[in-house]
Formats: sequence, structure tokens, C-alpha cells
Amino acid sequence: MKKALITAAALLLPAAAMAHTGHETSGFAAGVAHPFTGLDHLLAMLAVGLWSARQSGAARWATPLAFVLMMAVGAVTGTTAFELPLTEAMIAASVVVFGALIAFNLKKGADAGVALAGVFAFFHGFAHGAEMPAMSTLATYGAGFMLATAVLHAAGYLLASFGHSKAADISRRSAGAAIALAGVALGVA
Repeated sequence: MKKALITAAALLLPAAAMAHTGHETSGFAAGVAHPFTGLDHLLAMLAVGLWSARQSGAARWATPLAFVLMMAVGAVTGTTAFELPLTEAMIAASVVVFGALIAFNLKKGADAGVALAGVFAFFHGFAHGAEMPAMSTLATYGAGFMLATAVLHAAGYLLASFGHSKAADISRRSAGAAIALAGVALGVA
């Protein structure tokens, strides 16, 4: 319980408001770094993995796969002159929604998981594409952030698979609640 409270408190620190500042590297390295340096992206990617692991059937793999693929579509769109309102709000909402799905242990079918992941992933990808460093190409930068996203999904998936006891379930659900609260904090920051 003490660890969960410390983790929740850390997630609410003011650094959350600086989720998209200064990406000094370029290319593949910048793409890999981006999901790890923005708290909103980091939490959303982990949450997708955590939630997907608790699903059944095709939803276990289709949701994270849809996320990565739709994020790529969003990134391509983000490199154009197209403006997408509410991008940051939708990214924060993705953290809240996926955290709440974990906290309330809600299970959806593959179609619902894919649709939900796809919508939110488009906004994440759009932000990645729009914030691509000037010296990067979408091919190298995109490969980096897609790989990092898949790694974070896998990390969340692995975390969800530890233990099948009541205590493990409470820990997962508590982590989901902390993620959702962090998403709220990101949304108001």
C-alpha cells in the first residue's frame, strides 16, 4: 500500500505539465525517447499493455497492435499542415480511460478494444508527428517511437501477468486508479 501511495504521489508531480518539452536528439533516438520522456505517453502505453493483458481472445493482442498501427497513421497526419484540435486533451483522456478500465477491471471484446485504442492512438501519433525534430525523418523517428511504444505495451503486459491472487488484482486495479488520476492531473496541467 505504501508503494502504491508513493507511486501515485510521484505521478502527480508538476513535471507532468512538461510532457512535451525539448527533444534534443533526432531520428531514431528521438523517436525511442519520446514515449519515455512524456509522462502522458508513458502512462498511456503502459496502461494499454496492462489492460490488454487482462482481456481474452483476440483483444489481448489486437488492442496493442491497433494502437501501434493507428499511431503510425496519426504520425503521418501530424507531419502535414492539418491541425487537430484537442490533441493534448485526447492524450490525457487516453490515460484516464485506460487507467479507469484497469481500475474497474472492465473487459471489452476485440472490436471495442481495437476501436478505443485506434482513436486514442491516432492522437498520440499526431502529437509524435507534429513534434518530430527538424533533423529527423518520419521513417527513422517513427520506427523509434513505434518500437518504444511496443516495448512499453509489453512492459505493461508483463506487469499485468504477475500473480493471479486477490492481492495481485488489487495491485493492478490500484495501479489503474493511479494512472487515471495522473491522467486527470495531466488534463488540468
